[in-house]
Amino acid sequence: MQDRIEGDINLGDARADWQRGYIDAETQALLDEDARWFLHQALSTPCLNVVERAEGIYLIDTAGRRIMDFHGNTVHQVGYGHPRVIDAVTRQLATLPFAPRRYTNRAAIELARRLAELSPGRLNKVLFAPSGTAAIGMALKLARHATGRHKTLSMWDAFHGASLDAISVGGEAIFRRDAGPLLPGTEHVPPPAMAERFFGDDGHAAERLADYIDYVLDVQGDVGAVIAEPVRWTTLQAPPANFWPRVRTSCDRHGVLLIFDEIPSCLGRTGTMFACEQVGCVPDMLVLGKGLGGGVFPMAALIARDDLDVAADRALGHYTHEKSSVGCAAALATLDVIRDEGLLQRSRELGAHGLERLRRMQSEHASIRAVRGLGVSFGVEVASLELAEPVMYRCLTDGLSFKVGSGNVLTLCPPLTITHAELDGAFDILDRALLSLRGA
Repeated sequence: MQDRIEGDINLGDARADWQRGYIDAETQALLDEDARWFLHQALSTPCLNVVERAEGIYLIDTAGRRIMDFHGNTVHQVGYGHPRVIDAVTRQLATLPFAPRRYTNRAAIELARRLAELSPGRLNKVLFAPSGTAAIGMALKLARHATGRHKTLSMWDAFHGASLDAISVGGEAIFRRDAGPLLPGTEHVPPPAMAERFFGDDGHAAERLADYIDYVLDVQGDVGAVIAEPVRWTTLQAPPANFWPRVRTSCDRHGVLLIFDEIPSCLGRTGTMFACEQVGCVPDMLVLGKGLGGGVFPMAALIARDDLDVAADRALGHYTHEKSSVGCAAALATLDVIRDEGLLQRSRELGAHGLERLRRMQSEHASIRAVRGLGVSFGVEVASLELAEPVMYRCLTDGLSFKVGSGNVLTLCPPLTITHAELDGAFDILDRALLSLRGA
């Protein structure tokens, strides 16, 4: 298990130094109140700043500064406050603000139908949940009921949520360390991004990892599901093209279900509606979340093959907001915006433009080790954490927010609605930050 991290830790001298030069007295008082009343945890506290408003690609802080949000916890595919999403939520609030369990509603039925029609292969049965982590839990339960096996195979360095069941299949030390006993039977293998460390650097490491997964499924004999991100989102790393098809074949051979976690990568982030459309492989279950609620409402979904509808006498989710009328209205409006505004094509076009710009920057900055792009989602791997943090804070000062993943990857994920000029402006900020820190 690698002690690499999902995001920036928000601790240390760099954070304090930046805040002293950027945060005014009124904002600092609010931050102190936040620290007073909230339990502290890594990745969330202390907070960076105080946000008063959000619109389009921008956060507006208490000082009125507009910050381009290339982080957004990946909920803002259609930007903040899209009028069609706000209108749909407002209309739903006026008629059906809540739908109790045991009842359904038109918005929930329509959203389930739309997701089934959009999903690849035979993924056409749906359950909703109030969070991606909860949807992961439903997928794990369904895999047990469908296969009669409790074991899972997942990857070190992966993130599937922060609950005990999710961190059991996840692989990041910051979530697992000192948590005590986790779920039994949660086996792990190295991720494709680390395959060369274990399987050689001759260009065939990922193939050997796929063979190793097949071996583990064979010798274990009682694994019910392989669960993974089709693309490691924190670092924007996709495995070689033949990797997931080989794993798919192994799963079929051993009667194992394949679960893809697309909580952050779904709904156009990669230039297609789902990231799995680009890896040559259809899973048995697909887990969606984050942007499904339009940047307004917590919404997630589990989409499964129809022949996995085998737990009618069990409770897979049973969540209070299982068929949230408001959440489903927000999700439907989000899907409409993606379709009507051509955001999938826009994601591909802007992604190609942005990746080309980053490649030019890489040629000009020795501190950039690699650049990656999937739609309007980008990863810039810099030399070290010692550089990544100062770059992040310099960009924050100049009005650009993004996430640092795995210690040294600048992960930039703006809304799909961003303009060419805004994207270029954000990369100008990043370019200036790298220039200013050259040799530091």
